[in-house]
Amino acid sequence: MSSYLTATVPGTGGTIKESPEDFLVEEIPLYPPCGEGEHLYLLVEKEGVSTHDMLHRLSRALKVKEREIGYAGLKDAKARTRQTVSITGVKPEQVKALEFENIRILDARFHSNKLRLGHLAGNRFTIRVRDVGEGALEYALDALHIMEQVGVPNRFGEQRYGVLSNSHLIGRALLQRDFAEAARQIIGDPARITNERWRYAAECYAGGDLEGALTAFPGRFRDERAMLRMLLEGRSAEQAVMGYPRKMLRLYLSACQSHLFDRVVAMRLASLDILWNGDLAYKHDNGACFVVEDAATEQPRADRLEISPSGPMFGYKMTGAKGQAGILEQSLLDKEGLTPEDFRLPGGLKMEGERRALRVPLSAAQARQEDNDLLLSFALPRGSYATAVLHEIMKNDLSAET
Repeated sequence: MSSYLTATVPGTGGTIKESPEDFLVEEIPLYPPCGEGEHLYLLVEKEGVSTHDMLHRLSRALKVKEREIGYAGLKDAKARTRQTVSITGVKPEQVKALEFENIRILDARFHSNKLRLGHLAGNRFTIRVRDVGEGALEYALDALHIMEQVGVPNRFGEQRYGVLSNSHLIGRALLQRDFAEAARQIIGDPARITNERWRYAAECYAGGDLEGALTAFPGRFRDERAMLRMLLEGRSAEQAVMGYPRKMLRLYLSACQSHLFDRVVAMRLASLDILWNGDLAYKHDNGACFVVEDAATEQPRADRLEISPSGPMFGYKMTGAKGQAGILEQSLLDKEGLTPEDFRLPGGLKMEGERRALRVPLSAAQARQEDNDLLLSFALPRGSYATAVLHEIMKNDLSAET
C-alpha cells in the first residue's frame, strides 16, 4: 500500500528548514481586531524562537502574568512565524517601544475579547525547498493539483513523535498501564540516541545500572533524572513514571492518539475522498460530525470538500464510526491491545477523544522555481500541518510512520 496520495507523481526531493527564513508561517485570523476594547492584539513576528519563549519574554518586559497573555496557536521555533497575541492593561506605545532579539512587534490594535487557543481560521505557509531534483516544478504543481481536488491527508507526521520518534510508544505503554515499559521508552533506546552521554545513560539503564544512568545523564534532563532518583529510592515504576510532569505525560498520550489516527489515514488513503455508510462525516465549516446513512446521497458534498470522512482521536468518550469504518477502527484498537476505557487514566490524564477529518482542503497553492530551489506557498485550516503537504511533494518520508 502506497504511503502517498500522489503516488503517481514523482517526488521533488530536496531539503527544508536549513535556516528559519526558509519556513514562514502566518496565522490567518478568525476575525480582525475591531479597534476598541480592553485587549491589545499584537501581531508578532519571531524567528528561531518558540511561542512559549516569546510569551515568557513579553511577560517579563510588560510585567504581566504569562497565563494572562492570549494566543491562538503554537508555532514552530525552527521557522519565521507571524502570530497574534492579546494582552490587557498595556498601551500600544509601551509595546511598540519594546526591542527583542529575533522578535518584532508589527502591529498593535485593541479588541473586545481575549484571544484564545483555536481562535484562528488556519495558517499560510511560504516554504523554500532547497536542492530539488530535475523536473521538480512540474512534479510539485501536479501534486498540488491532486491535493486541491482530493484534499490533503490530515496526517500529524513525525513532528508529533519526539526526537527519538517514540513519544507514541510511551503513550501506549501508559494506556496499557505498563509503567516499566513507559520508563524504558522515556530513558530511550540507545540505538536511536546520538548524544554520547545520553546514550551511555540509556545503556546503563538497559543494563540495570540505575546509579550509572543517573550519573551519566546530562543535567538538562531534569525530569529523567528525577524519575531515576525515585526508582533508586525504591519507588515503583508506576510511582516514578506518574511523578513525571503531567504536561509531558499528556503529550505522550496525545502522541499515541495521533499515531493511531495517522494509521487510519494510511489505511484509507486510496479512498480518502469517498464516504462509506457508517462513516462519521466531518463538516469543514463548523467541525460537527454526523453519521452517514446513505453514502451515495452525501457523496456530492464530499466531492465539493464540504464534508469528509473522519477518523478517531481515540478516547473514553469518543463516538466510533459504524459499518466498515467502525470495524477498521475497532480492529486497530484490538491490535494495540487497547479499549476506549483505557483512556480513562487517573491523575488528570483522562483523554476524552474526538473526531478529526481524514483530509483537509488546500487553498492558495502556488509553486515556482528559483535556481535549484522550489518556492511553495499554500494555506491549510488550523490544526493541520505543512509537513503533510511536503510529504506528498518531496516524497522524502518527512512523515514516516513508526
